[in-house]
Amino acid sequence: MSLTCWLTFHKSFCLASISPFFWHVSDLHLDPTYHLTDDHTKVCASSKGANASNPGPFGDFLCDSPYQLILSAFKYMKNSQQPASFMIWTGDSPPHVPVKELSTQTVINIIGNMSSTLRSFFPDLQVFPVLGNHDYWPQDQLPPAASEVYNAVANFWKPWLTEEAISTFQKGGFYTQLFHSSMSSQPLRIISLNTNLYYSPNIVTLNLTDPAEQLAWLESVLEISLQKKEKVYIIGHVPVGYLPYARYITAIRRYYNERLIKIFRKYSAVIAGQFFGHTHRDSIMILLDEKAKPINSLFVAPAVTPVKSRLQKLSNNPGVRLYQYDPFNYSLLDIWQFYMDLRDANKRNESNWKLEYILTKAYGIEDLKPESLYGMAKQFSVPHSKQFQQYYRHYFVNYNTSVVCNKHCKTSHMCAIQYLDHLAPGRAQRTKEPQEGHTGRRLAFVSG
Repeated sequence: MSLTCWLTFHKSFCLASISPFFWHVSDLHLDPTYHLTDDHTKVCASSKGANASNPGPFGDFLCDSPYQLILSAFKYMKNSQQPASFMIWTGDSPPHVPVKELSTQTVINIIGNMSSTLRSFFPDLQVFPVLGNHDYWPQDQLPPAASEVYNAVANFWKPWLTEEAISTFQKGGFYTQLFHSSMSSQPLRIISLNTNLYYSPNIVTLNLTDPAEQLAWLESVLEISLQKKEKVYIIGHVPVGYLPYARYITAIRRYYNERLIKIFRKYSAVIAGQFFGHTHRDSIMILLDEKAKPINSLFVAPAVTPVKSRLQKLSNNPGVRLYQYDPFNYSLLDIWQFYMDLRDANKRNESNWKLEYILTKAYGIEDLKPESLYGMAKQFSVPHSKQFQQYYRHYFVNYNTSVVCNKHCKTSHMCAIQYLDHLAPGRAQRTKEPQEGHTGRRLAFVSG
């Protein structure tokens, strides 16, 4: 068994390469205006005039990513020399700035910049990218038909995608493609969804039953995978399920959430994992079948950007992650989560990416299969669970290790982990759901 090792602050840790890995990066949110100046209201456009809290070379918690932060993340991943099979990139390259400060061409240029930067660090690595809600102008308004952005981004992503995938992407921002593993005769199917079509602030798709006919396409692709006995990874930007910080509010419109969850239940036998971004936080979800049996594992990766609004008390340190998977059935075995302590990096004036946790070791479980994660969730449910408090610290990527989540906070997180739709087995029903308009306004403020 060969080992790949990192050296971090005089401590080394190693990955056994007997099972393959893949990288996951999300929510880069490059802010090209970021620069150090004595006037902290003008450090970055993404602070929207607020005083940057403690700006340094790698960023600030009131700002989106400076280019140097993104470069440091990619450099760390490359220098690890971990032979990853592929990478998933779950969207959002432009910064959080008012609509008038961007344009279609600016958004296209930023996505192109991030795509070429990624290729320069990993020229031979297969990347499966996804569009985020900020990867359009105006933001959130991704259309259910061909557009200038879809066409431009398709050109950027041609080195990674097949002609068939490019053709589908140009029509609606989604695609499917096979990944052929050198370790298995069975290929892995990647399905990249444009979940931004279902995002509440997207008024372009309001009242549409099946924007871009993506739901019908998804079910057709999964049916073929079922017949061929394929295994599938679902990737997207805006996750399905309920938000861990806002009870009874789904990340996408409830109608689309119910439709997607129904499809995922129907084809759970072929879906080996689901991966999202958008929230900027680190969280896990478990899909249950009609009899409350765990059947699917879903993961939301934390952001590279550390940005928060001045009204938010907590943010996240920048993070990237590595998944370990079984090369024969593509079941997920582990997560290696890495992060940058932004305050310390700025203070030292040097990049300090390091291991935050290994999921199986952090929670004492065997792997990332649905049954294992469900057992972990049951441990979280125990009163005063230290494991849950650890999960909550990881949720913010060690932004504040003293933070505690009690009562309503814990209930919201536990519901989000275990119940992904309104009719989930065992879910306590509400007599009245929030109106769609309220959901849209709430999400517009916290959107990733």
